[in-house]
Amino acid sequence: MKNLKVGLQLYSVREDMAKDMDATLKQVKEMGYDYVEFAGYFGKTAYEVRELLDKHGLQCISVHQTYDVFLTNEKENIDFLKTIGAKYCAVPWMGKERHAGTERFEQTKKEFIQVGQALKNAGIQFLYHNHDFEFETYEGKFLLDWLYESIPEDLLKTQLDTCWVKYAGQDPVQYIKKYSGRAPIVHLKDFICKNFNMGAVYSLIDETGKEKKKPTREEVGFEFRPLGQGIQDIPSILQAAVEAGTEYVVVEQDQSPTCPALQAAKESRDYLKSLGL
Repeated sequence: MKNLKVGLQLYSVREDMAKDMDATLKQVKEMGYDYVEFAGYFGKTAYEVRELLDKHGLQCISVHQTYDVFLTNEKENIDFLKTIGAKYCAVPWMGKERHAGTERFEQTKKEFIQVGQALKNAGIQFLYHNHDFEFETYEGKFLLDWLYESIPEDLLKTQLDTCWVKYAGQDPVQYIKKYSGRAPIVHLKDFICKNFNMGAVYSLIDETGKEKKKPTREEVGFEFRPLGQGIQDIPSILQAAVEAGTEYVVVEQDQSPTCPALQAAKESRDYLKSLGL
C-alpha cells in the first residue's frame, strides 16, 4: 500500500483555514500530509494559494468545485486550477433533479461532456464525488451508475466517498473494485452509525466553501470519526484502492465532534502511518 499517496480534504479543517490558511497548511504538512484538496479558497487569489502551497511543500492534487462555473467562465476558472497545480477537479455535489430519471438529465450529460472536455484539454481530469442519495435507483440502476455510464470514461472518473457508499448500504470495497481503472482518488472517511440510509446527515457547500444546507437528520446515531475509530474497514478499502489503480487516498472528516478538527486530521494521518502509509 506504500504506493498510495495521502492527501487531506481541507474542508475538514475549514474553520482553521478561514482564520489562518498559512498556519493551517503548515500544520497539515507537519502531520505528514503531502497533498491537499481544496473546497473553497477563503478569499485568496490563485497566486496567493500557490505561494502558500510552495512555502509549505504541499501539492494541490484536486479541488471540489461546482461545474457550472466552467459553463459561464471557462478560461478564468481553468486558469485558477492550473495556477494552483490541480490535477483533478471534482463535482462535490449535484442535486437529484439533475440526475437520471429527470427531464434535466439530458442537459446534465451534455454539460458534463462539455466541462470534462474543456478540463481534459487543460490537462485536468474531471471527477464526481458522491453522497448517499446517488444510490437510489432509476429503472433498477443506481443514479451514480447512470451518471458514469452516460459520460465517456476519459471525461469523467470517480471520486468515491467511502463513507456515503457505506451509509447507503453498499460495500465500499466492492464499489471501488467495480470502478477499477476509473478511481484515481478515493475519499477515506470513518464514522459511527446506528441507523443506515435515513437521509442526508451532512452539510452541503457552495464553491466558496460556505455551508448551504444543514443536516436534515440529526437523530440517526451518526457521527464522524478519525480514521480507525469508526466502523469502516480501512485496511480492506486501502487494498481495494491499490488493486483498482488508485493513486491518491484523501482523508476527509466533515465534522469533528470528539476533538478539534486539526487534531482529528492528525489522528487520521497517524492511523494511516500505522498501516504503512
